[in-house]
Amino acid sequence: REFEAEIRFYSGDDPLDVWERYIKWTEQAFPGGGKDGNLAAVLERAVRALHGQQQYYKDPRYLNLWLKFGDCCNEPLDLYSYLHSQEIGTTLALLYITWAEALETRGSFRKADLIFQEGLQRKAEPLDKLQAHHKQFQARVSRQTLLALEESPDGDNMGLLEIAEPQRSSLADLKGRGKKKVKAPISRVGDAVKAMNPNRSCQPRAPLQIPNAPSFAVFDENSVSGPEIPTLTAQSWPAPPVPRAKENELSAGPWNSGR
Repeated sequence: REFEAEIRFYSGDDPLDVWERYIKWTEQAFPGGGKDGNLAAVLERAVRALHGQQQYYKDPRYLNLWLKFGDCCNEPLDLYSYLHSQEIGTTLALLYITWAEALETRGSFRKADLIFQEGLQRKAEPLDKLQAHHKQFQARVSRQTLLALEESPDGDNMGLLEIAEPQRSSLADLKGRGKKKVKAPISRVGDAVKAMNPNRSCQPRAPLQIPNAPSFAVFDENSVSGPEIPTLTAQSWPAPPVPRAKENELSAGPWNSGR
């Protein structure tokens, strides 16, 4: 009630300070984010109340408020694109780090690297933090690339979870063959098939030839000449993104039909 009264009758020059203290108090009083705290509703009210106040566009407090609201939305990537188009937080490293991590979680490594590259070009502050997160991202992607090459050394298009060679079926039903004398089938895979093939002569396997050229290129940020992030045009914002579904809420219905 005290915060609601302060927001309602506030007459100072920094309304963001009231909302920031209100949100921090809600997070501390309701750490589980339950329905009593209703943090998503408070964040939505805050971004609506402060919408269009350009003096906060480079303020880390304002960007942090937006990013917390993005955690409550079904599609935070749309919110990050909106912030980018409105130039909200584009001088801060936290926007690019959060945006790139969300893309990396979805497997969009190329787009995530482009986000990092734009933040580095804009020299978003703190720059050393952005550079450290970018290097950590490159290390994770390189590690995953090496694991993928080990799983699929031939470089084919098979997925990492797919099996390249035939496998013996375990615990499968054995269907007998023959009418008078039933015999159980024999399933052989791998070298057992080659050993049982009478038409194939036994020849020593040729040694594996290791090519001199590397099978993959090491990423170098200084020699990147790929496409840059497409320019996003600013659009009108009729309403904030839809927050996640809240628990224990009933939809409206006829008020005079209950028993």
